[in-house]
Parts: sequence; structure tokens; C-alpha cells
Amino acid sequence: MEYVKFADDQYFCLHRNNQPDEEAELFCPTHYHNLFEIYFIMEGTCEFFIGGRSYRLVPGDLVLIPDGVIHNTSYKDTYHARLLINCSRRFIPTAAVPTCHLYRNPKISGDIHKILIAIEKEYTRPDRWSEESIYCLMKQLFILLARNPNTYTASQEGNETVTRAADYLQKHFASDVTLEEMAKFSAVSPEHFSRLFKRETGFGFREYLNLLRLQHAEQLLKQKREGSIAQIAAECGFGDSNYFCVKFKNMYGISPKRFQLQNTRK
Repeated sequence: MEYVKFADDQYFCLHRNNQPDEEAELFCPTHYHNLFEIYFIMEGTCEFFIGGRSYRLVPGDLVLIPDGVIHNTSYKDTYHARLLINCSRRFIPTAAVPTCHLYRNPKISGDIHKILIAIEKEYTRPDRWSEESIYCLMKQLFILLARNPNTYTASQEGNETVTRAADYLQKHFASDVTLEEMAKFSAVSPEHFSRLFKRETGFGFREYLNLLRLQHAEQLLKQKREGSIAQIAAECGFGDSNYFCVKFKNMYGISPKRFQLQNTRK
């Protein structure tokens, strides 16, 4: 299949139906990336954890995830169909982007679906006008959202204990935060907090904390060209620079020092 190749190669569109025997994609690991994500669910249901809050999606829901926001996906229904777009910010008409992560309005879900299918056709069957056409379709999508109110209310779902804990970690990840401290902050036992956090987010407390720290480390390594790895590790909350190096390489496939040098050359 041929795909559109834009100048910066920063556009990806995927339409996927999962059959009952496809178990491999029932969970998308916790991650973040430097692309804006647009996710539309057509059939089935799924759960998203985005930036510290849980969302339960139903057909017709649209998820908007800015670049750099930590998220994951899990599916309760074995069969599901969704359309996913990852793109750079230059395709997003910022003035019209909703401030929420989940957009729900059944009255226009059919119109949203039609625009996304049109984008998919331009992407998978390209000609010399496809890139410009996708620009126009993306603008049409976000103007449609701006003109029609979001009917989703954040208070409808999500566990408040986990939401408060995730907000706390976003602000204090660089300090020596422990599971016991978070359990006390949440007024529950460490065992209960650990189970609750895993159930709501799809990953463990320590895993989430390390991801926040690594994300911050990535930015510091790009900015502090002369900073030592040990200093950056400490600034992000890693007490052991060797442990930091192992975790960083596991996630990015490259050592922190080499990552820093590559960005220095850029």
C-alpha cells in the first residue's frame, strides 16, 4: 500500500478492526510521543488513561492527545474498530482545538467519521494534492468541533483518588516520592493504593513515576548541553545515575550521554 510522504514524515493514519482472536493489541503500553494524536472509536469500547485521568470510550467518541502527554489504552471488548491519526502540530489549527482530551457529541459523530474516512483515503491513495487536501480536512474537523459543544462531563467517571495522586506526581516527581507516601496522601493502605492505581491506569506506581522522570530528563538533555548525566538524573528524581542510564536506554534505545551529544550537534 502506498502512503503520503510529507516533508517531515510526521503524519500517520491507521484504520484498524480487531477480530476476536487478535489478543495482542488489547492493551497499548504506557507511552508518550512528540506527535499530536487523534483517536476515534467506531465499534466496541475501550479505556484511556491520559495525563492522569481515566476515560471510558464508547462508539463515536473522539480523543485528542497533545504531544508529550502520557497515555495508554486498554480494551474491554475483544472486537473493536478505531481510526488513529498521529501528526505534527503543523497540521493542527490550534485556535480551534478543544481544551479537553475526550470529545463526545452523538449529534455530529457521523460527520466526524466522514471527515476521518476522507483523511484516510487521501493518506492511503495519495496524489500530488493529498497533503493540501489533508490540511483542509483537518481544519474542517476542528472547526466542526469548535462549532458544536462537547457533551462529555469529566465528573461522569474516573477515580478521584487516582486522579489526585496522578496530579500530585506530576508536580512532585523530582522529589523522593514513595508508594507509602502516596498511600498516606490518599488515605488508604499501600496495598490498596497499588491495586487501585494499577487497575485505573493500567500500569504500576513506580512505572508511572519513572516515566514522568524520564520524560523530564529527555527535555533536560536537549536543553542542558553541558550538564552532567549525574546532575540531570538527580534533578529528575533518580538517586542512582546508573539506574537512570539503564532506564533511559531501555526506553529510548540510546544512552543519555549519546542522546545529549546528538541533540547538541543538532
